Amino acid sequence: MTNENYVLITAARNEEAYIRNTLEAVVNQRRQPRKWLIVSDGSTDRTDEFVQDFARRYPFIDLVHLGSDETRSFSSKAFALNTAYDAIRREEFDYIGILDADVSVPRDYYSELIARFQSYPQMGLTGGVIVEESGGRWKPRGTDSLKDVAGAIQFFRRRCYDDTGGLIPLRWGGIDTASNVMARQKGWDVRVFVELPVRHHRPTGTAGVSPHRSKFRGGMREFSLGYHPLFEIGKCFRRISEPPYVTGSAVRLCGYIWAALTEDKPAMPADFIRYLRQQQTLQMFQYVEKGH
Repeated sequence: MTNENYVLITAARNEEAYIRNTLEAVVNQRRQPRKWLIVSDGSTDRTDEFVQDFARRYPFIDLVHLGSDETRSFSSKAFALNTAYDAIRREEFDYIGILDADVSVPRDYYSELIARFQSYPQMGLTGGVIVEESGGRWKPRGTDSLKDVAGAIQFFRRRCYDDTGGLIPLRWGGIDTASNVMARQKGWDVRVFVELPVRHHRPTGTAGVSPHRSKFRGGMREFSLGYHPLFEIGKCFRRISEPPYVTGSAVRLCGYIWAALTEDKPAMPADFIRYLRQQQTLQMFQYVEKGH
């Protein structure tokens, strides 16, 4: 295909406080998507009403209703997005973007990303950098990697997305990490462009989970993905300086150990885990060689 069209897919659940920011940002793009499919994952607030209002005015927006239980599940986002892709796959497009319902992108965001795809033929996955408001300024999140594209704004070359097989529902989350790793595993480049800031309107850590519980789940998620045990220990030590500091790092490590003792095995395929651990081992050697 040479039409350089793109489509977007969004999973939204009870996002009435934020989704209008996202809707306004997309309809005001200089280069609008060919299609934008928003899956309402059991929303009980005014999310559907806001989407339907925009869909009446902008024909490229479609809303799909998806039944859901009342508990927030990390795997529900993957199910919702896979439903969206199944419904949109017959469209002609070269690129596909995942866009969370609580972010807003700059007006030239997607035209800039497509231009970068044209400059880097081997690039399969890209995106900007997430920024959040702090002290009256929009700043990058300190914990985000500048090597991996945040799950809220991942933008794929379609061939790369198809190569990775789509999104894998994971009980403890981590589909964004899995996508970055699988893209590299399939031979694609992954790039983050820090000059393209994307505003995240929902403050991190306000989804109703305590910081320590979030850290514990993080450890379980990293076991589920297949993280190397030594890499996990090193990661916990490196994050001692981040709130909630020593206790948070200890709780994350406990989550990893708990999952190792209670889960049968990591959720990801064996070839994925081998590749991930090879990359993590290489990172550990490079870290040591730099004298840290």
